[in-house]
Amino acid sequence: MGSRSKKTKHPLWHPAYLGSWFVVFILWLLSLLPMATKQRLGGWLGRKLAGKLKSRARVVDANLRVCLPDLDDARRAQLVEDTFVASTRGMLESTHAWWRDVRPYCERATVLGLEHLEEARNNGQGVLLIGGHYSIFDFALPLIACKLDKPGYMYRPNNNPVIDRMIERGRRRHFNIRPFTKRELRPMLSFLKEGGQVWYACDQDFGNKTEVFAPFFGVQAGCITTPSYIARESGAAVICVSHLRLPDGSYRVVFSPIHKGFGDDPQQDAETWNRCIENTIRELPDQYLWLHKRFKTRPQGAAGVY
Repeated sequence: MGSRSKKTKHPLWHPAYLGSWFVVFILWLLSLLPMATKQRLGGWLGRKLAGKLKSRARVVDANLRVCLPDLDDARRAQLVEDTFVASTRGMLESTHAWWRDVRPYCERATVLGLEHLEEARNNGQGVLLIGGHYSIFDFALPLIACKLDKPGYMYRPNNNPVIDRMIERGRRRHFNIRPFTKRELRPMLSFLKEGGQVWYACDQDFGNKTEVFAPFFGVQAGCITTPSYIARESGAAVICVSHLRLPDGSYRVVFSPIHKGFGDDPQQDAETWNRCIENTIRELPDQYLWLHKRFKTRPQGAAGVY
């Protein structure tokens, strides 16, 4: 008689995860560096990675070719390097958010559009905050959450349980923020109906989960309709949020006006949040995660980007 092998999950202290724990230890050590040192190290390391990670650099270059076709070769090559620098700095900033005190940065950050959150609160609505993958990554969560009454966020668990533990423990340190996975839509809907505010970055290519295509810098990009479903079922106000590291090293968070009627038409909704993200990117193009294959899924008959 044959037997089926079962997928086993090792405990976190299993020797199989020794390498992962070493990575966590190195990142913790990096978190101890002053922020100014993190920024300098991120600049140096980002430039090195741009030269070493050739395949990922080609992804960035391909994204920029189709999204910003007016750039000449020299300017595009510089933006490829700048993207690596911005993302590397963002990774080091994330270690600060996971282990260090971020309250001084929350106090000093420029925040625009708080009146739109107040409007939703006065209407008795929760808020679905649609964001994008800008370069400050996890450092953005406390910058946003400190301005919310009842903050939450939607996330995809990391496949490595040790790394997932590091990230999620780091995120949940701040402002009683509540996490939701994609399998926890119903609890999240209840949270929103009770006046919660949930940050959700839905601007990546989800492969076969793509439901509609909407223009992103004039290129058809695969999108999911989950934001429309959440807005429709919860009655939450929908606000787009951006979070950027400015050239002088300061941080800025912007909450958009409420998007009225969001949830009625998934195609129009996807066009709306794509346009909000695009407008933010045009201001500081290096601050977006161009390293992601945003156009991996193509409409039928469309040429591949990568």
